[in-house]
Amino acid sequence: MAPSADRMEEFLAAVHRSRDLHTPWVSAPDTPAAFLGMLERFRTPAHIGYWAITGHGALAGVVTFSEIVRGAFQSAYLGYYAFVPHHRQGHMTRSLGAALSLAFGVHQLHRVEANIQPGNEASKALVRGLGFRLEGLSPRYLKIGGDWRDHERWALTAEEWVPPPATRPA
Repeated sequence: MAPSADRMEEFLAAVHRSRDLHTPWVSAPDTPAAFLGMLERFRTPAHIGYWAITGHGALAGVVTFSEIVRGAFQSAYLGYYAFVPHHRQGHMTRSLGAALSLAFGVHQLHRVEANIQPGNEASKALVRGLGFRLEGLSPRYLKIGGDWRDHERWALTAEEWVPPPATRPA
């Protein structure tokens, strides 16, 4: 589902209650201005975003494709995060699988790269389970929470993509 302003209050409340889950892995938009800035980026050709939704319609997380480069590269960076209390229930696996199918199909991307901090075992398990392969380590790659952090580069190409069978959360 495409992100829209009508879920701003729900989103900001989810970010607030998910602070412990997100720290130190991600800095999600946590103000109305930051939220609206995120939506504005999704209106540009270089960014695509999706809500991860539970079977009951609750906001379970976010999936993003950013810095999309076209031409001979056809590549993007993948970002994602879940919200409490919907994490570790399969919503992100399902949503990320659906988003990757759209990225490689509708949006004609060839390569998607996920940059993950080495200690984020849940995130690495998620991408590994979807077929991503580890390519290497980028020291001091991204500034998150005020600190430059190392990241592992995980990647998947359209040729490697095998959509997972649809699953329902427990």
